[in-house]
Amino acid sequence: MNDDEMPMNIGVLDGYTLNPGDLSWEGLESLGCLTIHDRTPVDQILERCMDAEAILTNKTPLRREVLDQLPALKYIGVLATGYDIVDVKMALSAKLL
Repeated sequence: MNDDEMPMNIGVLDGYTLNPGDLSWEGLESLGCLTIHDRTPVDQILERCMDAEAILTNKTPLRREVLDQLPALKYIGVLATGYDIVDVKMALSAKLL
């Protein structure tokens, strides 16, 4: 990252599921401003993603009604074996996946 570039806002919605304490978040922290939430209830998804440019999820659903309200979002990473928690059709049309 250049000195004149703003750091990327990265949100982790299921930190405990992704890393129950046996791994380091340093790699992601080096990419920008990292915010890690152990778990994200459905009623807090929008609030926690509002300024994120990248979101990493495992179990937290990212549906159209949330994705439509995230103008800064550039990337969704699903760290799971499936991807049914994301509105894939909408995410692809917005070039988020």
